[in-house]
Amino acid sequence: MSLIGVFDSGVGGLSILDEALRQLPQHDYIYLADSANAPYGEKSPDWIAQRSLNLCKHLAQAGCDAIVVACNTATAEAIKDIRAAIPIPIVGVEPGIKPAAMQSTNGIVGVLATEATLKSDKFNALLSTLPNHCQFIKQAGAGLVPLIEAGKANDGETLELLAKHLEPIQVAGSDTIVLGCTHYPFLRKAIRKLLGDKITLIDTSEAVVKQLKRQLEALAINQATDSTNSNTSQYGSVHFFSSKDEQALLKMAQDLMHTDLKNHRVSTAQLGSVA
Repeated sequence: MSLIGVFDSGVGGLSILDEALRQLPQHDYIYLADSANAPYGEKSPDWIAQRSLNLCKHLAQAGCDAIVVACNTATAEAIKDIRAAIPIPIVGVEPGIKPAAMQSTNGIVGVLATEATLKSDKFNALLSTLPNHCQFIKQAGAGLVPLIEAGKANDGETLELLAKHLEPIQVAGSDTIVLGCTHYPFLRKAIRKLLGDKITLIDTSEAVVKQLKRQLEALAINQATDSTNSNTSQYGSVHFFSSKDEQALLKMAQDLMHTDLKNHRVSTAQLGSVA
C-alpha cells in the first residue's frame, strides 16, 4: 500500500479525494486543506507558488509516496517548481478544456475558474493548442470558493452569485461548461438548477486519479487487487489536516463526498506551522 498526499487550498480537493477513494481505496491518504488561506485564486502568483511548494514538501516529509496537487490554481502557478524540488510523483489538475472542446456540439465552451487560473501562463498555453473553431468563454468565479468552504454550495446566496457568473456563458450559447476549480464540482446541483440538464459539465477528477494510478504502477508500488482474493473490503486510512478547523473539514468531507468514510480509518489534526 502507498501513502498518498492530496493538497488543496481548502475543501475543493475533496472532489479528487472522493474519486481516489473510489478507484484506489486500498491506499492510505493524507488530505491537507489550507483553509486558513483559502481562496488561493485571489492571491499573488509568488505567494501561491511558495506556499504550495512548502505544503507539498511537508507532505513529502510525512512519508508520502505521491502527491496530488488537487487545486487548479496551485497547479497553474507552482507545479513546475514542486516537481523540480520533490523527487516523487506529483500529479496536478488542469481545467478540462480539451475534452470539453471535443464534446461540445456547437463549439462554444464556458470555462468557470479562478482569476489566477484564467490568467496563468500554463492555462493560456494549453488554450493556444486547441482548435480555433472552438470559442471559450472565460469567467472568473469570484466569491464562490468562500461560500463552498462555508458549506453553502446550495444556498440561495450561492445560487444568486453563481447565476451572475454563468450569465455571460449562457448568453454566449455555451453547450458545455468546464468546472475549472476543484471546488466547483460541488456546485453541480446548483448549476443544474439554474441551467437544466442539457448542458454538459466537465471536471477532471476521474482523469486525475487515473493518472495517479499510472504513476503508482510505474513505481511498482500500486498493489493490484488479486482477482482470486475474495476479500474486497480492503480500505486504507484517511488523515485530514486543516490549517483552520480540522473537525469542520471532516464534517464537510462527510457531507460532500460520496465515499462512505466509515469503511476507512479516519483521523483529524490541526496543521501546525509550515515553513
